[in-house]
Amino acid sequence: MTSSPNRERAIEPLPPALSSMWRLCKLGYRHEPRLMVAAFVLSQLAALPDALLALWLMLLGKGVLEHRPGMVKGAAIGLGVSTAATWFLRTVSTRVQRRFRDRVTIALESHVAQLQASVATIAHQERPEYLDRLSMLRNQVFVLDHMYMSVFSTLGWILRLGITMALLASIHPALMLLSVFAVPTVLTSTWRPAVERYAQERGAQSNRLARHLFNIATTASSGKEVRVIGIGERLITDRRWAWECWYGPVAAARWGSALWHALAWAVFGLAYVGAVVFVSSGLRAPASAVLLVLAAGARLSAYIGATVGEIGFLRGFWMDGSRRLAWLEDYAASVAALGDLAVPTAIHRGIRLEHVSFAYPGTSRVVLDDVSLTLPAGAVVAIVGENGAGKTTLVKLLAKMYEPSSGSIFVDDTPLARVPAAEWRARLAGAFQDFFRFEFRAGHTVGLGDAPRMDDEPAVVAAVDRAGAGDVVARLTSGLDTQLGPTWPSGVELSFGQWQKLALARGFMRDHPLLLVLDEPTAALDAETEHALFERYAAAARATGETASPSSFRTDSRPSAWPISSSCSMGPGSWRSAPTMS
Repeated sequence: MTSSPNRERAIEPLPPALSSMWRLCKLGYRHEPRLMVAAFVLSQLAALPDALLALWLMLLGKGVLEHRPGMVKGAAIGLGVSTAATWFLRTVSTRVQRRFRDRVTIALESHVAQLQASVATIAHQERPEYLDRLSMLRNQVFVLDHMYMSVFSTLGWILRLGITMALLASIHPALMLLSVFAVPTVLTSTWRPAVERYAQERGAQSNRLARHLFNIATTASSGKEVRVIGIGERLITDRRWAWECWYGPVAAARWGSALWHALAWAVFGLAYVGAVVFVSSGLRAPASAVLLVLAAGARLSAYIGATVGEIGFLRGFWMDGSRRLAWLEDYAASVAALGDLAVPTAIHRGIRLEHVSFAYPGTSRVVLDDVSLTLPAGAVVAIVGENGAGKTTLVKLLAKMYEPSSGSIFVDDTPLARVPAAEWRARLAGAFQDFFRFEFRAGHTVGLGDAPRMDDEPAVVAAVDRAGAGDVVARLTSGLDTQLGPTWPSGVELSFGQWQKLALARGFMRDHPLLLVLDEPTAALDAETEHALFERYAAAARATGETASPSSFRTDSRPSAWPISSSCSMGPGSWRSAPTMS
């Protein structure tokens, strides 16, 4: 059965950071194991010669002061080899990492798309709080591959820090305390991104509104109305206001966290100066030891800065992206289709709704209230009602886009809740009120309705004829081979009615569906075309004898010859008694 989130339950918190990053690392290894291992090993090898530069500088100074030519030559060779090795390994590592990133990016984008498409319901695409979280993930997924490089770099900087601290400890163990004074910088670097991210997420809706207003002002689809009603200046003003509502708290959070971060670095800077004074005056160490403290301490400062910076990136953008991806994986698993019954091969009696009620997740308004309804096999049923009465919601329930809040739906005697969603939808066909404009070649735009037969031209032509879309195809310059969409080379634009006819044709691609649903299928069609469509639709359903066919129409478009009451169960608690339906 398909489990659906309770509408009263708040959105789930993001998973823990470390486990989310580990899951992302395993995902990368699963797709590109060799490249990932090579990128990691090279990044760590590149850290070794760089960390030894302080040692070579100390030996070089000691050799000069003690007049030891052999030590000077050895240290000079060591400096040269370390510098060359650092450059060479970094160059090779960068190239390998770039190749790994390019390939794993494709895998990550496909993974996110597959997760969203595999969720049995569509609540995550309609609930505002889910949309806010998913919009940030969509922005992050294209650069989420950087997290791998950030992890590798962080480990490389930590390796450098370990070697540098070992060099300092060789002079006096007390110098290890420098790492303690670096703790505040690490703490503030991990705390800052969390504070800034919280401010960003708190204002995510304002940021989404700003982008929406920007798209309205700059895209062609809204361009005509924007100019006719003269709202260009208003869009600019409101977009600026929405952006400031988002950016104001973010900027304040950044300034406050930056102040604390600067104070943490001041503490480390004072400790570094104290370490130099301690070695030179307190220990009265030789000049070579002081030189090592200066060189290693300077490297330590750079390494801590780089480590803190990488941790900041990890704690902020990359870690946050991995947590959102882990949340999406968990969410997709929580609403996964767990059907244990097979889809019926045919419908003999019909589809039956028993006391079905439904409210959209995150809302308290009941859209369908105690609905009982029978859709006989082979019948054509027109669902008539005002806007907002719940016609489209009924279609979503029948297509398993949602599960009822209460009550049950049966296909003959099979509970629909126990049928796998993907297998059930494979036996459905139809067109939706908010159809999508697939900007492909016209033949593929229609053929997508039955993907395995997308290139079967006779099947596509038959679907076009069933939908009465032959006149649309006839007007296209290259027929079914015409590219649709004016933003593509040689692409043509269609009117809304023409797009709707092609959407109808797409819905007619499957020859023998168990259920054919048409949700407001004629909103943009003229009366004559609408009547012809209804006649073809009714004839096809009666001829097959298999297809129970609920359709939602506008209140003024139902053919008067269709006996609606004869195909609906109208007993107590039936649809007629539901206050939201007519």
